[in-house]
Amino acid sequence: MSEKNNFIDYIRIFCRSGHGGAGARHFMRNKLTAKGGPDGGDGGRGGHIILRGNSQLWTLLHLRYFKNVLAENGEGGSKNNCTGHDGKDIILEVPLGTVARDEETGEIEAEILEHGQEIVWMRGGRGGLGNSNFATPTNQAPDHAQPGEPGVEGWKNIELKVLADVGLVGFPNAGKSTLLSVITAAKPKIANYAFTTLTPQLGMVEYRDSRSFCIADLPGIIEGAAEGKGLGHRFLRHIERNSILLFLIPADSADHKKEFQILRNELEEYNPEMLQKEFIIAVSKSDMLDDELKEAIAKELPADIPHIFISSVTNKGLTELKDLLWKTLNKEVTSN
Repeated sequence: MSEKNNFIDYIRIFCRSGHGGAGARHFMRNKLTAKGGPDGGDGGRGGHIILRGNSQLWTLLHLRYFKNVLAENGEGGSKNNCTGHDGKDIILEVPLGTVARDEETGEIEAEILEHGQEIVWMRGGRGGLGNSNFATPTNQAPDHAQPGEPGVEGWKNIELKVLADVGLVGFPNAGKSTLLSVITAAKPKIANYAFTTLTPQLGMVEYRDSRSFCIADLPGIIEGAAEGKGLGHRFLRHIERNSILLFLIPADSADHKKEFQILRNELEEYNPEMLQKEFIIAVSKSDMLDDELKEAIAKELPADIPHIFISSVTNKGLTELKDLLWKTLNKEVTSN
């Protein structure tokens, strides 16, 4: 895609926290004291790498230009029991919903969910103790001081899971981008081919009495996404945090029931907990349907999941859709 994509939801980065400074091995010497006791100071702590949540950020774009994140080493101790300065910490501001993993083990090391939340992600090495710490009645001139502890280093993956109230789920071309552009202020790229939406699009839906909720159009899902085909896991990762999943199935689908089942199966294979969320089915492009066809489609759809017929082109059913989403979202809040 030629135009620059500003939504970055995955970063690979090399990080190293600071090494601790070495403790000093020194004995007091001045014109009044020819052979004084040990006065070697401790080394300073190496700089930490810290993650901090920032609700004003929606993407990891600003981290794309950090190829290496290297925190400062602690300063060594010095004479007169002077402790070395601590290495300067590096604070990486990240959007809410950011998860940091170790690339080698895949283990989640940090997760940022709140504004201002700070997590010391990679600790700097502790400073070594100077020789003044090792003086004892039987050893009054210790010749030993500790080296500083090394920092930790490694390749890390930082990924963003979109925090939205409603996730739009559907095959490519189901009309998700068009719906988002009509009911929110988001301006997604829309074209008539599969995988138009390659990254999540977020939009705020203005509701009655100045209330609003967040909706995310997520990259199109295809059969086999749970095994990593197509955009696979990159897409499914974003659905994990949505309270409601809005399944968009186009009116001109060959088999509405089968399309819903495929989408549902993909989510279940990826993470069975997905099925605990609230589901709503919206039949898009329904301006082309008459009442008889609507009735036939309604019979195909699961009876236990609310469904609604909408058209983003004629705005048909959109107010009712917002009402249904709002009601379901607030049912979630009160039942928690």
